[in-house]
Amino acid sequence: MTSTPARKRRRVSPVDSTKGESSSSTLVDSTDAPGVDDFFSNAARWNLEQDYESRPRKLKKKEKENTRLPIKTAEGRVEPLQVSEIKDGDGDGASWVELDNNEGSVQEHLVEVKTQVDKVSGRQQILEAKEELARIATLINEDPEEYAGGFRTLAVIASSHNITVKKLALATQLAVYKDVIPGYRIRPLAEADMTEKVSKEVRRLRAFEQALVGSYQSFVKELTKYAKSSRGDVSEAIASLAAVAISCACALLLAKPHFNFRGDLLKILVEKLSGKRVDGDFLKSRETLETLFRNDEDGTPSLDAVALLTKMMKARGFRVDESVLNTFLHLRLLSEFSSKGSQNHIDRPLPQNSLKGKKPKFKKEFRTKKQRKLEKERKAVEKEFKEADAVVSHEERDKMQAETLKLVFATYFRILKARASNLMGAVLEGLAKYAHLINQDFFVDLLEALKELTTQADTMPDDSNDEGEEDDVDDTNAKRDATRESLLCIITAFALLEGQDASKAATTLSLDLSFFIAYLYRTLYSLALNPDLELSAKSLRLPDPHAPTQFNLPFTTNNKINIQTTTVLLLRSLSSILLPPTSTRAVPPVRVAAFSKQLLSSSLQLPEKSVMALLGLMNKVTQTHARKISGMWNTEERKGDGVFDPLRGDLEGSNPFASTIWEGELLRLHYCPAVRDGVKMMERCILDGR
Repeated sequence: MTSTPARKRRRVSPVDSTKGESSSSTLVDSTDAPGVDDFFSNAARWNLEQDYESRPRKLKKKEKENTRLPIKTAEGRVEPLQVSEIKDGDGDGASWVELDNNEGSVQEHLVEVKTQVDKVSGRQQILEAKEELARIATLINEDPEEYAGGFRTLAVIASSHNITVKKLALATQLAVYKDVIPGYRIRPLAEADMTEKVSKEVRRLRAFEQALVGSYQSFVKELTKYAKSSRGDVSEAIASLAAVAISCACALLLAKPHFNFRGDLLKILVEKLSGKRVDGDFLKSRETLETLFRNDEDGTPSLDAVALLTKMMKARGFRVDESVLNTFLHLRLLSEFSSKGSQNHIDRPLPQNSLKGKKPKFKKEFRTKKQRKLEKERKAVEKEFKEADAVVSHEERDKMQAETLKLVFATYFRILKARASNLMGAVLEGLAKYAHLINQDFFVDLLEALKELTTQADTMPDDSNDEGEEDDVDDTNAKRDATRESLLCIITAFALLEGQDASKAATTLSLDLSFFIAYLYRTLYSLALNPDLELSAKSLRLPDPHAPTQFNLPFTTNNKINIQTTTVLLLRSLSSILLPPTSTRAVPPVRVAAFSKQLLSSSLQLPEKSVMALLGLMNKVTQTHARKISGMWNTEERKGDGVFDPLRGDLEGSNPFASTIWEGELLRLHYCPAVRDGVKMMERCILDGR
């Protein structure tokens, strides 16, 4: 039986003895205590609930629901993942990466970034821009598809009012685009592609490609705007910004020539080349085009560049620098079209597994309808992969190069027709390079034009005061070097037959090159007396201050032709006449004898290096034609009668076999040992060839 605990009793304070001991109750009469009546009268009016209602309450804070999966601790217990709550105002806010999915937030963030950049000034702004550009570029390079919004952020920073920040942003965009641009050309999406149901990965890739193309187009437009800002008299800061823009365009064109908006980049360079001022940007643009021409395997970039150059030169009336026209000499088709094609059939590459051009016979394999369908789909997929890899067939490349060649020849012929003095030498040099690619139908007209230019060379010093039409080019007052241009005409005329079937061409077209041979023979003495025979465009020499203005030819400062010296051009002309590559043995003995006599007489007046080069040519001539001219070294074996006339322009009328080679005895006494050795070798060839 359990015991019930005793009930606690309330302790009552003892009764005060002063209040009367006769009272047995603990309650005191209300009438006897002072103030008790007021207490009970007021207690009836107390509102105890109002005090409780006005008292502040302590509510439990509502906990945020944790949606994370539980984790297993090291002790093996499964516990919910505790995530630290981020209070408002902590951190640096959402970055541009987090705002990529919300278009409105992105625009607000971009405006905020631009405002913050503009507020900062001076050195601090440049330092902050460097850090921000480096951070954004690093994120884009790590995962371009994830951080595609960074392209717009870079563009916003590039719109700063600080020139240094602009240049840094342009250089950063250049490096980023060179890294993230794919190896294929991105085409715009059609309506059918937009409505087509694709996977998540394809949709993500398409979104990245469209964002890349849009940002890249804006970047190219900015480069175009900055490059055009350097026109006229501008400040040094604007000129430096334009130089950075042109450098970016050159680097993009060389690194990614296959990508979109290649034509806009080419327009920037061609616009710079159309100016009259030759500065660092001009040289960089020209070198970029030359490198593009040499490295172009497709043919399409070269075609676009040549088309823009020819259009620009035609619009300016061919008033451009000659180095712009010389860029055509770096085209890749010069080396790829060097071999001669067949005239009877079309040369095509043989298919694989072919025997002497015949297709091997295979036993026809039976395929079901399903197999044929799968084979057709497989071929379609292979075709798409081939197009995606930008594989250019030989037919397409040859077609592109043929169109490029047409534009080049059209430009050359227009310049010849217009008689543009500042480009005549460059045109002749180009025609000499491309002579083996010219159609035989144009030979007659081209030779007539070359004859006219050669004829004008005799009268050009008399007309030196006529400057023709005034143009904007700086070197318009420079006179044409008639001697060098006439030599180039001779080289071009003989180069037309090189690489062609010379016998058939001479028979069918009735080509007569005797005019050029006679002209060169007449001018040998005057060439030997030219003091600038061994000078080129790179030679440093001051003009003669005592010479008249009309005869003071600026060979060194405003040379209109390439860097080859006059001696080199003379040797090329003589080699084409005396040692043609196709019919060396068919050269008449009179021609060999007349030129040998004139060359050795001229060598007495030539400088040392020119004499050595001329004796080298004569050694080859004596080795090939020793039996034809050996009698000129012996006075007892003279074949001709009469007197030799060296001043007569007619080869046959000059009677070269009536003379002897007495100049060799004087050259034996030359101060240069190399010249003396050259004379001995030439005479040894004559003795061996008898």
